[in-house]
Amino acid sequence: MPPNPFILITPGATRGLGLALTRQFLNTTNIPVYASHRTGATDSEIKKHIMGPLNDVDPGRLNLLKLDLTSESSIAAAAQCLSESLKRRNMENAYISTAFVTGGMLVPEKKPADLDWDAIRETFQINVISHMLIIKHFSRFLPNAIQAPELQHPAKWAHISAKVGSIEDNKKGGWYSYRSSKAALNQVVKTFDLYLEQHNTQAMAVAIHPGTVKTDLSKGYWDSSPGESFDPDDAAANLVNVVKNLSTRQRGKFWDWAGEELPW
Repeated sequence: MPPNPFILITPGATRGLGLALTRQFLNTTNIPVYASHRTGATDSEIKKHIMGPLNDVDPGRLNLLKLDLTSESSIAAAAQCLSESLKRRNMENAYISTAFVTGGMLVPEKKPADLDWDAIRETFQINVISHMLIIKHFSRFLPNAIQAPELQHPAKWAHISAKVGSIEDNKKGGWYSYRSSKAALNQVVKTFDLYLEQHNTQAMAVAIHPGTVKTDLSKGYWDSSPGESFDPDDAAANLVNVVKNLSTRQRGKFWDWAGEELPW
């Protein structure tokens, strides 16, 4: 049985960059797409929302997972649901060909007095800890030793980071929680990629900066980065193109939306 690839987008299949990435893969590939959400809407309602602007795309390729970034049990349950779905679809020898882990939140502290314990804790939960737990529970779907020899290209596992997480590039300060959580996420990505390489997994991990995406997360900062502000659909197309064209020589690094390497 030949390997059966699929796409994983988590979280945010119902809005912003996660929604745009889900639509991008549905529109440009012919393989199953698994996307997570945490809404109370029904699967049929969510599918209708996602598929709305897409033409000539088989809705059966879209599969939804319920996932709450603040709960490890929810993340574990979503991974189990994915496993069961692959079995129902008779997708033997299935593996993640591309994964985008997009979870993020921003509290723009400008001075030390702005730091708030609850906001700091939530920022690190969403921007770092949830990414680590998604690695823990979903990385088992990356190519295994049996599948690897049959693959022409390595699987790509990408985490959405941010340029402001670069310590070397920090020239303005501020945004303590967001900057430090993204710097921590970059370390997680590097460590995970080393694990994949050391275990001869036919997969690679990278961090990627999408620019300023015009979503609720960045509202109020859309004009702060001339030439680097994008509508979600354009940002998704940029990211998919960059990740698709990365080679194993470029693994475990930090890239931007234009394919330029960023300093850690």
